[in-house]
Amino acid sequence: MRDVAVVGATMLKFGRYPDKDVVTLASEAAIGAIKDAGCSIKDVEIVVSGNLYQSNAMIGQRVMKEIGATGVPVINVANACATGSTAFREAWMAVASGAYDVAMAVGSEQMGKMGLLGADGASREYSTEGVMGTGLMPGVFGQAGVEHMRKYGTTQEQFAKVAVKNHKHSVNNPYAQYQIETPLEDVLNARPIAWPNTLYMCCPTGDGAAAAVLMSAEKAKQFTQNPVWVAASVLTSDPYTPRNPTMFDINTLTRNASTEAYQKAGIGPEDLDMVELHDCFATAELLHYENLQLCGEGEAGRMIDEGATYVGGKIPVNASGGLLSKGHPLGATGVANIVEIVWHLRGEAGARQVEGAKTGLAHVIGLGSACTIHVRRGSPTSSASVPPARSTYLRSSQPSIISDQNRGGAAPRGRARPLLSGRVRR
Repeated sequence: MRDVAVVGATMLKFGRYPDKDVVTLASEAAIGAIKDAGCSIKDVEIVVSGNLYQSNAMIGQRVMKEIGATGVPVINVANACATGSTAFREAWMAVASGAYDVAMAVGSEQMGKMGLLGADGASREYSTEGVMGTGLMPGVFGQAGVEHMRKYGTTQEQFAKVAVKNHKHSVNNPYAQYQIETPLEDVLNARPIAWPNTLYMCCPTGDGAAAAVLMSAEKAKQFTQNPVWVAASVLTSDPYTPRNPTMFDINTLTRNASTEAYQKAGIGPEDLDMVELHDCFATAELLHYENLQLCGEGEAGRMIDEGATYVGGKIPVNASGGLLSKGHPLGATGVANIVEIVWHLRGEAGARQVEGAKTGLAHVIGLGSACTIHVRRGSPTSSASVPPARSTYLRSSQPSIISDQNRGGAAPRGRARPLLSGRVRR
């Protein structure tokens, strides 16, 4: 497989756009990524579009009709919450395989105030909803949190501290749907949704789009001296495991993915400078500290107590504010997480910048299930012609690693840097 660089990356501020349709949002993100890459639509050889709620509506082709119908292959993907990150992986695979030199991934969704998600489509005659557990997302992740409490003594306050941290981070992210600090008392006293999660421990629905342009190493030399390399890209699904049929297993496929990603990248979790993970609920973030091997079994509560995952801590997690603040338009989330890390590796993340960041991991999980991990890494060299050695990539179980070869330097492309800019109804 060939080395692949992210050369262009952008996202729209997540929020609600009643005056725009999803194709318009996706088109704006695509144009932004192309401009950021310094190339044109004619340079793009394949497009992969991720969208879940209009997955049968040919969103990718409709975007191309807006920004330039060049006749290139267009692939539309849907993979639950991992839709956008799966689109990115398919674009990465297209270039890494040698089939194409330039690919674009676009993730988009328009959800508005969709409210509670999950448990839809089941026949009432056969539905086990509320009889054998729940398929509603707040309930699924509430159950997962309670199980962690049972096994390790984790407290609701420790889960709530995740929301406090992420809302604090969001204040410095102009792309976040909500930019409001929420003290611990406010989080704990907010309306209960699915214990132990209260309202401020649940991500909001909304609209958004993000896009990335990926190039082979040789092609990237023509457009930038500051590429971010994809060191590992991993996609997993649920393996067979004996389990309680009333409870989703949100852990095993992420653990498998992280192990695979770290092996492919040639690194370990201790080599990471930052992580953007799937905090659809506060309980999920704490569990994924352990699933991504950021700490030992049962140590996630202590990790948040010690402030290790704040910006400035041992391993910053969700410097963007995470889904809890940034929002979770499903098809856009996976690409947006990758864009966030790209910006940090370039030194373009503004007031929330993780100083000295050279390696980052983006993680998304979609129930059903699908998990993607992408690891990105920056190279100490300043020559875009020499990608970092694979042996130095950050490890991640099923991630793609992106590295930045001239981190923090001025953009050499003669173009403006991208500006930086969130599922229970709020």
